[in-house]
Amino acid sequence: MDNRIASVETLLTCPDRNYLLVKVTTEAGVVGYGDATLNGRELAVKTVLDEYTAPLLRGCDSGRIEDIWQMLFRHTYWRGGPVLQTAMAGVDMALWDLLGKRTGLPVYQLLGGKSRDRIKTYYHVHGDTSEALIARAHEAVKAGAQVLRYSFSTKNPFHPESGRSYTQPHQDIELNERFEVKGQAGGTMADTETQIARWETEPYLEELPDITAALRHAVGPHIGLIHDIHSRCTPIQAVRAAKELEPCHLLFLEDPIEPLNREALELVRAASATPLATGELFNTMDQLLPLLQRRLIDYIRLDISHFGGITPLRKAAYVAEACGVKTAFHGPGDISPLAHAAQFHLDLHVPNFGVQETLRFDPRLSEVFEWHTVTEDGYLSFEEQPGLGVAVDEAAAAAFPYRKAFIPGHRDEGGAVHDW
Repeated sequence: MDNRIASVETLLTCPDRNYLLVKVTTEAGVVGYGDATLNGRELAVKTVLDEYTAPLLRGCDSGRIEDIWQMLFRHTYWRGGPVLQTAMAGVDMALWDLLGKRTGLPVYQLLGGKSRDRIKTYYHVHGDTSEALIARAHEAVKAGAQVLRYSFSTKNPFHPESGRSYTQPHQDIELNERFEVKGQAGGTMADTETQIARWETEPYLEELPDITAALRHAVGPHIGLIHDIHSRCTPIQAVRAAKELEPCHLLFLEDPIEPLNREALELVRAASATPLATGELFNTMDQLLPLLQRRLIDYIRLDISHFGGITPLRKAAYVAEACGVKTAFHGPGDISPLAHAAQFHLDLHVPNFGVQETLRFDPRLSEVFEWHTVTEDGYLSFEEQPGLGVAVDEAAAAAFPYRKAFIPGHRDEGGAVHDW
């Protein structure tokens, strides 16, 4: 069989939100699929793939996955960035999927086999009040969750009549006893660039310790709790949060400060024993490596679709293992089931796996993607199939045309731009 690449194509579909897929076909007719979705900037990635990447890859040996990754990364000369890394991730996932289909093996077997039988997951719970949050947490625990990522809305002290108007991004879902979908995940897209929410960090920090303590008391000591600050604190504010949350024994505190100040995590680490996690906004290893070398984090939150695919994510996990750091890969709704599946294969393989973020997709996705996972008692398992194990219905994908959408913006009370 001829393993040379005949074509690299892109498929842009919007069954519930936009997803950019990469299709790699060999001259023998074997097909692999990957995910190159960059929320709100899909057309930029599509242009890179269609105009620059596809012509470069025609005729290449599809089995030389590492060599192709190095070529795409290093021959660009101006390396990295979310657009290029996301384009590379789509190709990389498709090549691993293709290799699995050629050999008849699931990707985790190609990586070196399993290190575990199933994947511990965490789910999102959100409440506009402490009482609502605790009720949602009880519902999730009753359904089998062992780890929860919680978020809440904060009172606006400047305009009490407006109620709880400062809300964290969240992906809360309504669950029944088997974690099947009954509602949609919290939205992270806007139809225009002008959808703006207000945010002030100080009122949020005032409520964070009490709400967390109430939640910890409600669910008991053995349920893992994760809180994502979403890069909204200055380093000193992050120190305050980590110290005040120490008695609640979080599994980890995520993204306490913005990536530009990531090395200021040293201040947070020195001040508190609260475990720390970061990385979902990282694109290359040089952003992560100093944090691992200095033992400033406990979990890496890398996103496979924006870090360049399976090939570099596997390496990052191995380096993290050598530094005593576990994985907690990013699993949002703005990457497709292909990307989630790719991370699941890594979760099964890497020895330093910690926990995996998951959610339940909008039912419309099942018209485009076919995949089989089972989540029970807080653990995920999936049916063994060659490659990534996700089938794509291209005709169905074409029936859901692209719709321009953006991540909503945030500004503070004075009108200045704030991190989302």
